[in-house]
Amino acid sequence: MKIAPHALMDDGQLDVCVVGGVGPFKLALMFPTVYFGRHLRIREVDYFQAARIRVETETPLDVYADGEYVCRTPVEINVQGGALKVLTL
Repeated sequence: MKIAPHALMDDGQLDVCVVGGVGPFKLALMFPTVYFGRHLRIREVDYFQAARIRVETETPLDVYADGEYVCRTPVEINVQGGALKVLTL
């Protein structure tokens, strides 16, 4: 799936994809477009890049990273350059 098709590992930016104001039926219809990155053309999808973001919710929500619980909202997320070493062949 290409949720963030413009993401680069070394550009120092977080790529954020937000889907809002979509009912369950339309969301189900939109889902296949994610496989090809075409969801970015849909009006209810916002996509942006930032070096730092803050997420606030009306009620606290759990935040997960790589499938692991991290904390609850509000949360600030930023990029730390050089923190991850990646080997490619």
